[in-house]
Amino acid sequence: QVRGLCGTYNWNQQDEFTTPAGDVETGVTAFANKYRVSGECPVLGPLPLEPCDAFSGRRELAEAACAVLHSPAFQ
Repeated sequence: QVRGLCGTYNWNQQDEFTTPAGDVETGVTAFANKYRVSGECPVLGPLPLEPCDAFSGRRELAEAACAVLHSPAFQ
């Protein structure tokens, strides 16, 4: 009953990229594009985006979030 960006959690790797429409994508990019909910989100191309270039206005927020993950609480 689980599906989405976290997979189906049924130990079958063949259906991990099940889209909201129920079809199964073979690549990460096509799969991720099926979950876009906002027109403001860029369509992913065949190469991964460089997050700092694509979302330069959110760099400070990203660095703060990463700092939490690198803190002693997660070591």
